[in-house]
Amino acid sequence: MRKYFTIGLIGLCVGLLSLTIVPKKLEAIGVESTLNYFKQQSVSFAQSTADLQEKIRKIKDSDPSKLASAKGALKKCRLQYKNIEFFLNYFFSTVAIIYNAPPVPEAEEPFLEYRDPTGLQVIEQLLFSAKPEKQKKEMLQQVSLIRTAAEDLNSLLYNLPIDDAQILESIRLELISVMTQGIAGFDAPELKTGISEAKQVLTAFQLLLSPYLDTKGRMADSVTYYLNAAVKRTGNSNFNSFDRLDFLTNAALPFEHYLNLFIRENGFGLNTVKALNYEADNLFDPRAIIVNDNREISPALVALGRKLFFETVLSGNNSRSCATCHQPEKYFTDGLTKSITMDGVSTVKRNAPTLLYSAFQYSQFWDGSVKNFEDQVKTVLRNPIEMNADHVVIVKRLKDKEHYVHDFNGAFPGNKEQDAITIDNVVLSISAFLKTLAPFDSPFDRYIRGDNTAMNPEQKKGFNLFMGKALCGTCHTAPLFNGLTPPLYNKTSLEVVGTTTNINFKSPHLDPDSGRYATYRLAFLKGAFKTPGLRDIAKTAPYMHNGQFPTLESVLDFYNKGGGQGMGLKVPNQTLSSTPLKLTKEEIRSIIAFFQSLTDSSSSLTEVKQRAIN
Repeated sequence: MRKYFTIGLIGLCVGLLSLTIVPKKLEAIGVESTLNYFKQQSVSFAQSTADLQEKIRKIKDSDPSKLASAKGALKKCRLQYKNIEFFLNYFFSTVAIIYNAPPVPEAEEPFLEYRDPTGLQVIEQLLFSAKPEKQKKEMLQQVSLIRTAAEDLNSLLYNLPIDDAQILESIRLELISVMTQGIAGFDAPELKTGISEAKQVLTAFQLLLSPYLDTKGRMADSVTYYLNAAVKRTGNSNFNSFDRLDFLTNAALPFEHYLNLFIRENGFGLNTVKALNYEADNLFDPRAIIVNDNREISPALVALGRKLFFETVLSGNNSRSCATCHQPEKYFTDGLTKSITMDGVSTVKRNAPTLLYSAFQYSQFWDGSVKNFEDQVKTVLRNPIEMNADHVVIVKRLKDKEHYVHDFNGAFPGNKEQDAITIDNVVLSISAFLKTLAPFDSPFDRYIRGDNTAMNPEQKKGFNLFMGKALCGTCHTAPLFNGLTPPLYNKTSLEVVGTTTNINFKSPHLDPDSGRYATYRLAFLKGAFKTPGLRDIAKTAPYMHNGQFPTLESVLDFYNKGGGQGMGLKVPNQTLSSTPLKLTKEEIRSIIAFFQSLTDSSSSLTEVKQRAIN
């Protein structure tokens, strides 16, 4: 992973043919206006917290009007917060946690520094509980914390180092939040205010960007046009009916594209986010997100890794390979509830997930117990029920094959004879191959890239439901539709959904698998599993960590009922909302149609094995 620094305008001409690119030196353009904006809006935000506090004090379960008034005050408070969110998240990220963090406990690994949830999302959760009056004391504690901090916001500006490049990057990141979390209802799932909040942010952008766009750079008109288009589309603030696909393809993504070009053209390039590549066209460009960087991996290393992926000498009994449980023709799964172990009879503990797009995760295995591919491969190789491999034996077997001596020397040049064949190099090779398993050639990808015929109307409707009413996009975030958390994409989420061992939801049974809790004995991690990616999901049945859900219909039925807790099971730490989604059968069919649009071309997968054989 690396940082990217865009470079400004073409500079001095040296001779007739030689050009040197130099950053464009500019005086501060938007710093003063941005600081003044923040000062004014932070005061308004503090005032809105005071109003929210007063409305919460008056809540009575016997008086629905008081509850409605408190909900209205929370909506206004959230809108005011959205005016300054871009600034707080960028310049004061540790402070911003107070205001709008997810309403679940967190423990930063590896030191497990525990943090209780605080902020507006916590208040929303309490406000929409069955007996909000009983939650009044906790709500008042939350709003008091927020109000006290908000009233002191302007003091944070003292001696703050700030420049135009930072301001523009903060806007870039906030735009990503809008496109992925905001319109999906991530931080206001009960209020359903995601669209009006998106409009608030985009309207703020019009004001914040105006000093820069007044410079009339070559891309300024396009930036203005598509920003105005985005604001106009959010005029429909109805959360369920909002056309997110139109918003993204015809406004937000073109706005992001031209904003990136404008920033680059005017010498404001700055990238402080390792996982983002601002040279990509937009967020849905396959180059946009960099987690396990594969651009410096040599073709020879990938080719060797591909061959080793199918190599049975890596197993203890010479009969199994990585492809035994991750078959390309089955989209790198095996289609089984749980994979068969070395003895040919028993099964492993959990379902074998697809390896496609697994490079776009910060942890591997269902419980997230390892942090990279290299550790994952080593773990599987030495697992007695999976590959049962002896590292010394593996190396000897490979050295006995002349073609591998040649291939390893090609992938790891500079070694003597057989010295390149080591267990670490075996692991590195397979990992390099795994990092390439991201085709990005599904109908959805083609549609986003401009092919308006790639998705049918039902698939488009399904996307809007996925990102809207069904709230799927709050956990399976765009553009990977996995647990990578925007806008920094610096961590992979774990969720507790109360998975059952059966699909008879009239008599559900909670799966006893403790998940992440087995690694870190924290109560809120009991039953926590990594949020899986949904690309190619229509081809990778059965589903869930236990493989007990045979169809996508059964999965959506489970979520439609509010997960385990929604069906009456005792899952006190469930992170999934237990509120039923009330999706109709027709809507479920549309979401499944969208899932089908995430299916990559099978030809790009089946040729993987053929290339390894050749």
